[in-house]
Amino acid sequence: MPFEFADTFVRLVGPSPLIQALAGGIVIAMMNLFGAALILVWRNPSERALDGMLGFAAGVMLAAAFTSLIIPGIEEYSGGNPLPTLIGVAIGALFLDRADTLVPHAHYLLTGERRRDAAASEEGLPVSEERLAGVILFILAITLHNMPEGLAVGVGFGAAGGDPAQIGGALSLMLAIGLQNIPEGLAVSVAAINAGLDRRIYAVIAGIRAGVVEIPLAVLGAFAVARVEPLLPYAMGFAAGAMLFVISDEIIPETHRNDYERVATLGLMAGVIIMLYLDIALAG
Repeated sequence: MPFEFADTFVRLVGPSPLIQALAGGIVIAMMNLFGAALILVWRNPSERALDGMLGFAAGVMLAAAFTSLIIPGIEEYSGGNPLPTLIGVAIGALFLDRADTLVPHAHYLLTGERRRDAAASEEGLPVSEERLAGVILFILAITLHNMPEGLAVGVGFGAAGGDPAQIGGALSLMLAIGLQNIPEGLAVSVAAINAGLDRRIYAVIAGIRAGVVEIPLAVLGAFAVARVEPLLPYAMGFAAGAMLFVISDEIIPETHRNDYERVATLGLMAGVIIMLYLDIALAG
């Protein structure tokens, strides 16, 4: 079954790693759009639910960073030498750390005070410039954090080289990042609505925002590793390090701000379990 799924993907998309990466980037961007569009039907998700979903996203990314990037980078693409991949991990984390100094840390704006402000805006009161500035910073931060996700998908497909027998890891990574994009897209939409923006307009903007950064970076990742093969373990480590930085610096602290740590932890464990299952099922 795993090979049949991979073979079907190759038949539909073609054997080119670049086209496969393009398709993967589109998939994860569309799942981000789906998450953002949930605000149209789930108009007021609770902080408890959002913390659980973001915990799930963190668990998926945590497992994917190791099973689909770090371990293959060491075992398969650098002959068992851990240094290239681990150097990439360090550079990826450092890159996100420095980038965060350019885009200041912004929370998801899900506190009770923000929700009261949002309710006031729905009653026709003007949107606060402070709240609007906060959500713009948050959107920029999330866009920055989408970059390693798109890059990771592209690197995965570039490493597989279009071979159906090797593409399972790339597919599991694509599905994992797509799954975690759903709660992330919803969280960003909630932040935008809490700042007083229109939910219908922002649901579309969120998908465009994700696609603008994730799709080209997926193609770039595949192109880079296909043209310069020695970069592969470094690129895999870089994507993993950036993802791990986002998990530790942004997602987990955010899910522990509203006294729902247990829900977030259970969500994280569920994400890890599902990602491990996907990795074994598709790469096995």
